[in-house]
Amino acid sequence: MTATTLGSDGKPRCRWCAAAPEFLYYHDTEWGFPVSDDRRLFEKLSLEGFQSGLSWRTILAKRENFRAAFEQFDFDKVAQFTERDVARLLQDAGIVRHRGKIEAVINNARRAQELVEREGSLAAFVWRYEPDPAKLAEPQTVSESAESQALSKDLKKRGWKFVGPTTVYAFMQAMGLLNDHAAGCVIRPEIERARKAFKRPG
Repeated sequence: MTATTLGSDGKPRCRWCAAAPEFLYYHDTEWGFPVSDDRRLFEKLSLEGFQSGLSWRTILAKRENFRAAFEQFDFDKVAQFTERDVARLLQDAGIVRHRGKIEAVINNARRAQELVEREGSLAAFVWRYEPDPAKLAEPQTVSESAESQALSKDLKKRGWKFVGPTTVYAFMQAMGLLNDHAAGCVIRPEIERARKAFKRPG
């Protein structure tokens, strides 16, 4: 099976972006473009945790609700959440009402504060795990890597939750730590240019 599909503009894109109408814009404007903003990195790690066992379509459809529920994923604010906030979020039909995942985001917000205090920024820490492009597997053929395993292990050691190697690999794909767009995808060269111009944090 080919790794690409033609969009309505006749240009080839990663096959997965044809699975739902809302995927196309996400694929073309977000997925794989390098990110150094701590809030966005924390948001993506949180949403990937919520996705565990679910589809990304479910999470993407609820993303604005998640942002409203979790103070736009400002981890300094989320770190102040209490049991009362957990109870409130468990009643919020606009998000995924899973106590363990909700509590993990609050826990991880506190761990993110600690990490920023030690490392300067979440971005500086995460980007240390950027893989060598020359050693990457063929695009979209693996669901974890040595780097995602190492980052997952390091985060867990620091007390983070819902950050298994598969979750972390999906995060790394989305946040541009690697270019995992299919070889023939029209967006792949854009990602390459963005990654070349990107100033690595730290």
